[in-house]
Amino acid sequence: MFSYESDKIRNVILLGQSGFGKSYLKEAFNFTAHLDSTLVIPKEQVPSTSLELFSIPWHDHKYNFIDTPGSSDFYSETKSAFAAVDSAIIVVDATSKLQLGTHKALELSEEQQFPRFIFINKIDDPQADFHGLLESLRAQYGKRIVPFHLPMTDPTFTGYINIAKMTASEFDAQSQICHEQVIPSQYEAAVAPLREMLLESVAETDELLLELFLNGESLSDEQVHAGLRTGVIDGSLIPVLCGSTLHNIGVRTLLNMIWDYLPSPLDTKLIQNTNTCSGFIFKTIVDRFIGKLSFLHIRSGKLSKDTFIYNSDTKLSEKISKFYTYNRNELVEQQYAYAGDIVVVVKSQILNTNDSFSTSEHSEPYPTITWPNPQYFVAIEPAKQNDDEKLSLALQKLCEEDPSITITRNNETHQLILGLQGDLHYECIVQKLKDKFGIAITRVAIKVAYREAITTMVEVQGKHKKQSGGHGQYGDVKIRFSPVESEFEFSEEIVGGSVPKNYIPAVEKGLREALQKGVLAGFPVTNLKAVLLDGSYHDVDSSEMAFKAAAQIAFKDGVSKAKPVLLEPVMDVIIFVPDQFTGDIIGDVTKKRGRILGMDVHKQGKQKITTQIPYAELLEYAIELKAMTQGQGFFSMMFNHYAKVPEALSLNIITNTHV
Repeated sequence: MFSYESDKIRNVILLGQSGFGKSYLKEAFNFTAHLDSTLVIPKEQVPSTSLELFSIPWHDHKYNFIDTPGSSDFYSETKSAFAAVDSAIIVVDATSKLQLGTHKALELSEEQQFPRFIFINKIDDPQADFHGLLESLRAQYGKRIVPFHLPMTDPTFTGYINIAKMTASEFDAQSQICHEQVIPSQYEAAVAPLREMLLESVAETDELLLELFLNGESLSDEQVHAGLRTGVIDGSLIPVLCGSTLHNIGVRTLLNMIWDYLPSPLDTKLIQNTNTCSGFIFKTIVDRFIGKLSFLHIRSGKLSKDTFIYNSDTKLSEKISKFYTYNRNELVEQQYAYAGDIVVVVKSQILNTNDSFSTSEHSEPYPTITWPNPQYFVAIEPAKQNDDEKLSLALQKLCEEDPSITITRNNETHQLILGLQGDLHYECIVQKLKDKFGIAITRVAIKVAYREAITTMVEVQGKHKKQSGGHGQYGDVKIRFSPVESEFEFSEEIVGGSVPKNYIPAVEKGLREALQKGVLAGFPVTNLKAVLLDGSYHDVDSSEMAFKAAAQIAFKDGVSKAKPVLLEPVMDVIIFVPDQFTGDIIGDVTKKRGRILGMDVHKQGKQKITTQIPYAELLEYAIELKAMTQGQGFFSMMFNHYAKVPEALSLNIITNTHV
């Protein structure tokens, strides 16, 4: 593929719910751009789990498309793509009502301030309802929604009318091509109100155009086009097109509109006008055959073959001998890449996701991608005992591909915990471990890191005395145990040297070791104050080891007598949900033994609910919250404190835990 200068590049993200036809749209783009001789129909609709880059040439331009997964479990892939694109196409299913995926896509593209189109797919289906979807979009998003197309369905689908150009395109089933013609007279009445919608929306992008429109004067084609482009680029207008990716209807118009209305990299704030070549690595993929693939967004200058680059974060350097673009799922070598282009580097030793690079050693890094917080936690083990190290290395590789994955080894429960976005995300990890690394894993129940604590003050004696020939062992201590706010405090009030000073550190050490295992269920003990009051020693048989053992005897006896209780971790949980689900969420928080601390408006139509909930109630919360909010809710959580477990639950935990 030829190298294209910045003004001839378009970078577009494809958004939309799974099953709406984004994969078909990719094939239709390739066919329309003459990269395929026939329109390829994907054999099966398997939801994607990773972003996919593909490029096509169109009217001496290069279009870089990034297709993204439709499931919110893979939102990190969309976040990665956002770092490299300037605009969006949102694919909608004409046979269904306005869906969550469409609302989410519009919301995300709005947050990014991306110019975007809405492409209503499957318009040739008998169940298609273009007008219903258009009305729903206008009702929710107002005059920003601008109809560019009107399907011709008299009585069956035959093509569409371009409201902007005021021409008709009739579909020829035999050639699979749409032929442009004048608008049939029977559609003139239906076209008029849509044309009025478009002109009104265009007029509001410019004061002069608005004055002409309100005075009843007609707008020229040039004025309409200029107003549309201004409105699309600044986000005040969202054109709605229709078509069929299955039959390649409306795809050519869509490609032309990308050229006409969506921004080039020069229209964005990311691209810098400098000779120094620099850029950002927004994605890494580890291919089992090719190796490591680094996806680069060039943000200034021109990248050439055999160029030395520096990692602006790590200060490491290497020579980039070759770089590529994706064309029909194949890597195609490029000679140059200009600012705004997206290229792929193979087997780089210094480039990782979220790194910046430059041909200058002194360039500052670009802002990094912030990954979504984990929503779903899973404890795993390798199916084969000897695969621990192999699993660890494989997970590190997967984190290169998907930095939203968190991996922790809980030092208390000794479990390996994955932090993910949902159950689909977990299934994807399982499959990748199997396919790429030949590793099978087993999911196990997450163990909650409980604590034990005392509730009253006691004084006890601990004596360790042992005689086994020769020197014996002797240590004797009297200790007062009491509750305290901090994790552990130790002090001594010894009078008259009843316990020699050189043995006092051994007493503290013995207690600290004993804290690791409580008397109820073997969980660590916290909030304990120990004061060494008295004791006795033997000139010959006393030792540090003996006093350490005596302290541990006192600990076990004292904690048992001080009315011990079980404590559980309580999390600060911030929940974001649409307004209509607020009541259900509050009720569910109460059922989970949680407390509502506050509510605030998050954004239009959404609430931010601040709560505290025991961690034991949150192990499946990602799935539960999605079910309660039709997939629209999400949350973040952080440890706050430990609290007493209710007695009934405490007895059950103790019974089911082996001390």
